[in-house]
Amino acid sequence: MAAVRTVRPDPLGDRFDFHSHSFLSDGTTSATDMWNEARCLGHRVLALTDHLSLEDPAPLLRRLHQEARAWDGEPFVPLVGVELTKLPPRKIAAVARAARRLGAEIVLVHGETVAESVPAGTNRAALDSGLVDILAHPGLLTAEEAELAEKNSVVLEISARRGHALANGHVARRAEEAGALLVVDSDAHAPDQLVPGARARAIARGAGIAETGLRAVLEQTPKTILRRCRPS
Repeated sequence: MAAVRTVRPDPLGDRFDFHSHSFLSDGTTSATDMWNEARCLGHRVLALTDHLSLEDPAPLLRRLHQEARAWDGEPFVPLVGVELTKLPPRKIAAVARAARRLGAEIVLVHGETVAESVPAGTNRAALDSGLVDILAHPGLLTAEEAELAEKNSVVLEISARRGHALANGHVARRAEEAGALLVVDSDAHAPDQLVPGARARAIARGAGIAETGLRAVLEQTPKTILRRCRPS
């Protein structure tokens, strides 16, 4: 008989993760499996943000909302969202608007990571759109882009994912200079890639965030994002 998984509260407090993927895009398993693992790790929130390009967002969002309903009435929050990925920058605002209209609670944009080829101008278009919550792994973010993130209340991501994480220190420094908000996300594509609180803290410290700034990155900003996605 299989062992029963129990919820393990995180000794560092609530863990919030706003970036992950299921097999509806390039992940290895279902949204339900990802949400269940996050719940067992003691997460308060996990957003499923499968990749979206120029296709109709409706089937993806309909399926994610269907699976999210399994957690109704529980303290765990399964957010439904999208990560707009490698679009022509001029299309970002329109696709983000369509995704929100069709039920996306959170919208990320796949930023100009140093690990992959991403259309130039993606960061700027995401920050200018007024429709994006988080600019994921923004790579070699400019000072002007960081200032625009602060002005337009777009959160910048510190990434746990190999490759994307190479620019974490640069992103953290730019954000600090501009006063922009930061969050630590896993970009998990499988349950064993989810990041517990202790590891999220280590990733933030490794990016150069001072001990005094950890509470903002790991607790205060995530709670702000959650309030935007699920206004009470």
